[in-house]
Amino acid sequence: MANASQAAGKTASMLETAFYCIADGRHFLGAVALLNSLRLVGHDEPFFLVDAGLTTEQRTLLAPHATLITAPNNIHPVFLKPHGPRRHPAGVAIVSDADIIVTRPLTELIEKARGGQLVAFVDNPPHDDRFFPEWRDTLGLGPLRRQPYLNAGELFIPGGLARELLPLWEDAQTKVDVERTWIDKGKLSEPFYFADMDVLNAIAAASLRPDQIVFLEHRLAPTPPFAGVTLVDERALHCSYAGGTQPFLLHHFLGKPWLEAARTTVYSALLTRLLLGSDVALRLDPAWVPLRLREGQVAAVDRWRANLQAAVRSNVRRQLGRFGVRTRLAAWRRRHAVRE
Repeated sequence: MANASQAAGKTASMLETAFYCIADGRHFLGAVALLNSLRLVGHDEPFFLVDAGLTTEQRTLLAPHATLITAPNNIHPVFLKPHGPRRHPAGVAIVSDADIIVTRPLTELIEKARGGQLVAFVDNPPHDDRFFPEWRDTLGLGPLRRQPYLNAGELFIPGGLARELLPLWEDAQTKVDVERTWIDKGKLSEPFYFADMDVLNAIAAASLRPDQIVFLEHRLAPTPPFAGVTLVDERALHCSYAGGTQPFLLHHFLGKPWLEAARTTVYSALLTRLLLGSDVALRLDPAWVPLRLREGQVAAVDRWRANLQAAVRSNVRRQLGRFGVRTRLAAWRRRHAVRE
């Protein structure tokens, strides 16, 4: 298994394949789960983690397993995806969000990217056809082509394409008004509400040919509530749909189950196994993990409480949504979290 020191030694020459992630202190558990899932399904490639605000203890735990990269102070973490692969290039750079669990080997997708194409999953409906002509003028791009909207949570970027795409992505993000994104006061109807993801899609629509992109079905990287996905084998992380189709990963892009009480899903079930299992690369002390995500009877009772609390909260949100209160409250919570 490639450790952090081996990865650092290889960066003098081009790495064949590497994984990249960004995390702050609040998303440490998600990053650990991502790392452990990769190792369990057989990926031993270097793992680079952009440190956007980890604690000293968290860095100490991660250091033997990842190459830590200090994040620039003047860039919001949501705009840091190009930073890791630009600092440490690879033949294929796999850029992952810290709320992803990989459930099967990604080898075939890596090989597709090695052929020179950007490989990504289409975003979940109704955002799978998101498109704004305003992207062109704001970012100074050429003509835009309508195409499926890509989710930026898991990207497979070939080295040749990365040299063109990553600087464009990094520069274009500086032209986005953060106040008009989900980070601050933005509305879903605004062109850059999804911040880095809207910028990526704009660049892909203007600067890449259709044959330079592999569009993968959203169901191969499902998001909450993971409809139709069953946990077949917890130890092997094996998940499947009824027809036998196996997703490559689970992407928990909404409220993180380690940060708030949420309904039990296939993702949260695997989270417990990936943080506390005896065979994982980085096994955490249970004290690091919320009670509802631990093992045992007491934890089971707390999961029941969390499910009930989440159900009540969901019903309240539906009622508030009828009067427009939910949208304003969500915006306030996002701004409060960013300040924290």
